[in-house]
Amino acid sequence: MKKSNALIGLIVVIILAVGGYALFHKSSNSTDTSNSKSSTSKSNSTAPAVTNAVLITKTDSSVGQYLADPSGKALYTYGGDSANTSNCTGSCLANWPAYQDTGSTTGLPAGVGTIKRTDNGQTQYTYNGMPLYYFVSDGTGQVTGNGVENFKVAVPAAASSASSSSTPSSSSSSGYRY
Repeated sequence: MKKSNALIGLIVVIILAVGGYALFHKSSNSTDTSNSKSSTSKSNSTAPAVTNAVLITKTDSSVGQYLADPSGKALYTYGGDSANTSNCTGSCLANWPAYQDTGSTTGLPAGVGTIKRTDNGQTQYTYNGMPLYYFVSDGTGQVTGNGVENFKVAVPAAASSASSSSTPSSSSSSGYRY
């Protein structure tokens, strides 16, 4: 009888340990969508899932898929920039702050890089060579700067051609990280 109770106890401990790991693992990959009007998880088989927390893919009913920082704030590219060169300085930078790297720039996923800004020496993230920016009027989950002052919302490479052919009906975060 003691062996039976010990075996049951061991099984309960293993189940609790596995359940705790699964709960922790799931919560560490979640994305804040508290400011979205209608948020649901969405899978996109065209975008690779990676574990780098530099960029996430979100979806908005007006723009389709777009790139955001890990907190869910939309990122933009500037039409006046060229590959690996930011031309947004001074008052432009005041309205369109650079998405700056504050940690390590090693181990970045494909498509994500950094540049050293010539105006202030800070390190700015790029996506496919294009510098990334925030719009000062956006809150988390908002995409109000698209088409303003030659800025466009940044889109994942897999969605850049698909976003023009279909428009999703709600905001969501796919959980994919780039």
